Formats: sequence, C-alpha cells, structure tokens
Amino acid sequence: MIHVSEFKDLAHLTIHKVGNSSNEEMLLCSKAPLQLEDETISQLLITYFIQPFTKTAEFFRFFHEADLQLNEIFQYCRRIFEDQSEFQEQSVNIAKHLYKHSTHPKIKGGELYIGYFSKCQVDGEEVPAIGIFKSENRDTYLKVFLEDENYQVNYEDGININKLDKGCLVFNVEEEDGYKVSVVDSVSKQTEAVYWKDAFLQVMRREDSYHQTETAVNMCKQFIHNKLPTEYEMDRVDQVDLLNKSAAYFKEKEHFQVDDFANEVLGHPDAIASFREYRNEYQQAYQQEIPDEFEISAPAVKKQQKVFKSVLKLDSNFHIYIHGNREMIEKGFDEATNLHYYKLLFENEA
Repeated sequence: MIHVSEFKDLAHLTIHKVGNSSNEEMLLCSKAPLQLEDETISQLLITYFIQPFTKTAEFFRFFHEADLQLNEIFQYCRRIFEDQSEFQEQSVNIAKHLYKHSTHPKIKGGELYIGYFSKCQVDGEEVPAIGIFKSENRDTYLKVFLEDENYQVNYEDGININKLDKGCLVFNVEEEDGYKVSVVDSVSKQTEAVYWKDAFLQVMRREDSYHQTETAVNMCKQFIHNKLPTEYEMDRVDQVDLLNKSAAYFKEKEHFQVDDFANEVLGHPDAIASFREYRNEYQQAYQQEIPDEFEISAPAVKKQQKVFKSVLKLDSNFHIYIHGNREMIEKGFDEATNLHYYKLLFENEA
C-alpha cells in the first residue's frame, strides 16, 4: 500500500499541455522544469499526485509484445533514473508519446505533470520514483474576499487537488522486469480511456500476491457458478453456501494452498477432482497461472468481496441474504399454488 508520507522530496517537476490531435488541439511543452521554492505548494502537489494511489495495492509492470526495450515510457524513465540531467528532455518525449495516442474524439486535453521523487518507500526500501500525472477536468470555485470593508464574491476555474484524473508512479526497482508501476485512471471503464494503460503506458499486472489472489478468487467463483451445477444436482442455496465458505477461507487464511482449499471448502472427492480439472482449464483459457501456494493479499480479497454475493433473488419480490448455517434454510414445492418456497429457521428476530 502507498502512503503520501512516503514521498518526501519532489526534486523535479515539469508541466506540459497535451491536447487532442484529432480535435486540432496543440502540444505545448515547457522549456524548463518548474522551480519549487514554496514548501506549501510542494506539499499540496504531493498530496494531489499521491493521494489517489493510497486506495490501491495493485501493481503493474511495463511490457512490449516483442521486447521490453521497445516500450517507449520504460525507456524514457530508465534514462531519467540513470541520469537526472535527462529529466526535462525525457519529459518532453513522454508528452509527445501521450499526444500521439490522444486521438480518440472523446479524450480530453489537459496538463501533463512529470515529477521526480528522490526518496519514497516501496516494499520497505527507499528508492527514487517518477510520477506521470494528467489533469483533464476543471472545477469552478467561489472566491470570497474583503474589499472596502465589504465581502465580495467572484469565481475562478481551477484544478481540484482531490480529483486526479490519471496517474502513474514508476519505482526504480525491478528494472529488468519492467519496473514496479502503480496506475490510476478515474475513467478506466470508458472505452476511450483505455489509451492510458494500454496504448500510452503499455503495462500489465505483476505476478504478485495481489494478482494471484484476485485470479484465484475469480476462478473459484466461476467453478461454483458454472462448473459444479453442470455435474451435480445443486440449487442456488448450495451455491451460496459454497461461496460463503470460499469467502471465509480467503478472509481467514494468510496463505492459499490448493489442496487445503479443496478439502476445506468442497470436501467431496468427486468435487475436489472436478475443481483440480477446472483449475487447469481456467489457466489455459485465460493464460493466467494459479500457483499451488501463495500468500493471500488482504486488499485483493477486500476488493473482490462483491464476487462472493450471498444473495438469493426470488422473482422480483424477495432477496434473501444467506450468511451462515446452510441447514437453517429448506427448499420445497407447494402443489396448491404451484410455486416453490423456502423455509427459514431461526431462534431470534432482530
């Protein structure tokens, strides 16, 4: 997890204006880095840049389908890490690269900030980092001021320091694997925004505990939802019960062990054999490896809580939330009404 306090020194900062070439907007590059002499402004900028990254524990790395050395942003960052005197020149190259990929008609132009942090913490190690940030949206602020012993009101357009639109932190570790990279994209779900991760940065997820946990959670959910019902007579309550057991396993354990999970959650030998077979099918279909053992990432489990939905939806009339003992709910069929029913058993009514 990244913390604002871990970024102690914004040594260099430059700002460029990157428009949308398809909309005939220009690329305007500063000739020199910004002189940061005001400590208050420096701290506000660090908060603006870093705060959004404190909400994620997911890391990426630069890649290229042919050769990592062909990834432009990787090369520009590597040159800065090797020689800080290259900072301004490489920042211009980064801006030009972004401008080249800002062609979708819905991509907004904005300010591109490129910073060099000489000291920050990652994995307990103090290393330099390069930040690439883009602001695309402006807010209107009211300005209240005293004039001739009376208060006046005016307005100004500005950047909300609590709303970074896009960002990337590149830590100077694991260079041979494409560095350790954290990414923020406030509109990543929109089609026109994939340019930031996929086209501009060209990053892929690191094979770390976060990614392994996320992959395993999704695999287990698909196995329970899609595979088991095709092999066994299984109603929705049984599925929810297995999802609850899976959720409990990931929340309570510190390490994932595939045989331990299969025995503890599934139990039945046939279901265990089916699970092992499905795991192999999943890895081949999605080209994602799920190791036999790995450390469970608590942030990844928290993010994936929605996967373990323990809700039983009955037509459009009722939702039953099932959190515990499977034996306390029974399913039946009422011949008089020709409808299915559930019988819920409980001790106390809250």
